[in-house]
Amino acid sequence: MAHNRSERKKISIKVIMNKRTFAAPLWKFAALLIALLCISPLSATNPQKKEMKELNVKKVSLANMSVENVPALLDEEKVPFQPINTVNWKAFPYQPEVQFRIAHTTDAILLHYKVREASVRAVAAGDNGAVWEDACVEFFSIPAGDGIYYNVECNCVGTLLIGAGAGRNNREHAPQEVMDEVQRWSSLGRKAFEERVGECSWELALVIPYSAFFKHQLTNLDGKAIHANFYKCGDKLQTPHFLSWNPINLEKPDFHRPEFFGTLNFE
Repeated sequence: MAHNRSERKKISIKVIMNKRTFAAPLWKFAALLIALLCISPLSATNPQKKEMKELNVKKVSLANMSVENVPALLDEEKVPFQPINTVNWKAFPYQPEVQFRIAHTTDAILLHYKVREASVRAVAAGDNGAVWEDACVEFFSIPAGDGIYYNVECNCVGTLLIGAGAGRNNREHAPQEVMDEVQRWSSLGRKAFEERVGECSWELALVIPYSAFFKHQLTNLDGKAIHANFYKCGDKLQTPHFLSWNPINLEKPDFHRPEFFGTLNFE
């Protein structure tokens, strides 16, 4: 019996030693895992930061030129187009060809869009109407650091909506006298029409004076970086779609999400 007790004691000691030997690598592995998590980049836990795009915005001169000359001016200044081609939601897979380019002057932002899509619609009767239901391009931005963002939405014939606020709800529309200061040109003209089915290409140019950001007193954007996103939609077209420049990581379509804006660096 004494012999058996001695053997059992030896076995117990071996088991305890084996457990300790096995535990040591586990603790080392756990410590390494914690260290890796601590030094992981923010983008690993915040995907939209990793996906955020940046764009340099060239400064140009529009002196003595009207809005219809914006495309030619941006050609001359060699301002490149950027695609609006992110399909964020599988339920809306249609992807028209959409691109934009942007520049700025001493007192305005210049935008030029090119679109080719399966149908066009321009039903909104006037400014600050439901232009998003038509063939529509949109520019959302935060020009100041106070969290208020502006949505500048324009259908394919230049009918415009401008809103301001900190979120989707309770947005304030720009008064008509502010809207009238935004110069607009469309290759489709300026008259409303019902949906035209069949492939159509169109262009739109906007000259958006800083006064259009009516909740702020902007004088220039020289050297500033602002958060922004660009969109293409058509809620009531035969093939609804919701494209963005910077990706939106949400389950359902929603453009009013500043946390997914990219960055515009103004010269």
